[in-house]
Amino acid sequence: MKEAPLLSPSPERAENSGLSLSHMSFLGNGPYSVNVKPGECIGLTGTSGIGKTQLLRAIADVIVHGGNCSLDGEPCSSFSPPVWRKMVAMIPAESFWWHDTVGAHFEDTSQRPEFLNLIEKLGFSSDIVGWQISRLSTGERQRLSLIRTLIQRPRVLLLDEPTSALDIKMVMIVEEILAAICDSLQISCLWVSHDIEQLFRVAGKVYRVEKTGFTEESDA
Repeated sequence: MKEAPLLSPSPERAENSGLSLSHMSFLGNGPYSVNVKPGECIGLTGTSGIGKTQLLRAIADVIVHGGNCSLDGEPCSSFSPPVWRKMVAMIPAESFWWHDTVGAHFEDTSQRPEFLNLIEKLGFSSDIVGWQISRLSTGERQRLSLIRTLIQRPRVLLLDEPTSALDIKMVMIVEEILAAICDSLQISCLWVSHDIEQLFRVAGKVYRVEKTGFTEESDA
């Protein structure tokens, strides 16, 4: 019997073309142009400080940028920032938490089967909802941040070193889960990592971020 998807797809949207960057620039960097189709993952690497995180922040409309960024043909400027950031969701390397307990961040979803399924797949038990945020390790925060974002069903995922604090076994689990969910929900994904081997596992194409644009990497 075929296993049920981790998250059930949302109703189909007409004319899904994914995320498109056209001559995008920020903080003196650019221009950057790329199309990320629904269900596709593109990897981004580059030297420390080159601007990978700032690029994701520009796409999420957190910092000022030039050029064009659109989702399914609709420009970023046609949406309010909160609406855009719900559809185009960035998961930073160090996640933000604004309540004292885990459960307070999942009040509307903590009893849903999909939430319980995801926390089990990612190595937690259901009593995690009662934990204090202060007791969580960096790796536990990374995994919970993924769950918190995924159950909102974004149309784009901007991942900034999402597995940097995980052991290799959990890295593989996270990669498998993200691949399955991005495929079933047709989420466009940009994945930033210094681990080039990981990027070639998870992404169809890998680009090196330079100050003046992208350079495609080859899997030598």
